Amino acid sequence: MNRADFIRNSLGCAAALATGAVTAPLRGETPPSPPPCEEKAAKAARDRDFIDHWLTDLLDAMDTQLDRETQVKLMEACGRGCFVRHSFKTDLAARGRGSVEKLVEAYQENFEAWKEGTTVHIRYGAVSRGCYCPVARDRHPKGPDLHCECTRATHESIFEAALGRHVPLKIVESVRRGGKTCHFVADVSA
Repeated sequence: MNRADFIRNSLGCAAALATGAVTAPLRGETPPSPPPCEEKAAKAARDRDFIDHWLTDLLDAMDTQLDRETQVKLMEACGRGCFVRHSFKTDLAARGRGSVEKLVEAYQENFEAWKEGTTVHIRYGAVSRGCYCPVARDRHPKGPDLHCECTRATHESIFEAALGRHVPLKIVESVRRGGKTCHFVADVSA
């Protein structure tokens, strides 16, 4: 469904709720049967819960069945997929194409970013309110949380797309690993 259809359907559901379900009891009438938007919302909640439980099972199985190196490789693949899937990330790389300075400037629109010698720091503010990823934000962090490898790989992908070469990136600290913010450092020396 495109954005216009979504907005149109949402407004239609809101109008149906406001005019039928809310005003009918005030007039002494029986409220109409639940509109399709309530049914869609209930189905979406069931689907969300199903996906959340499935994802929990997957992450638990990764923790117990796979060695750390394999776990990291899987999360890195997710991070690279996240980079490709979300245009604001590919746009960031495009705005910084060919220049570390331009990339730092592009990063500064949404992050704290600065160049220090042959490294570039990307930080989510001095203190972050929590994890920003919708996959991880409501999950309890575990030890050296694996999800941070996904985020690291996303930033690494941005640097590599912008600069056209491998750029190793390290996690300095992260909220999910007990830090007060998320802070990454890219080695742009090559």
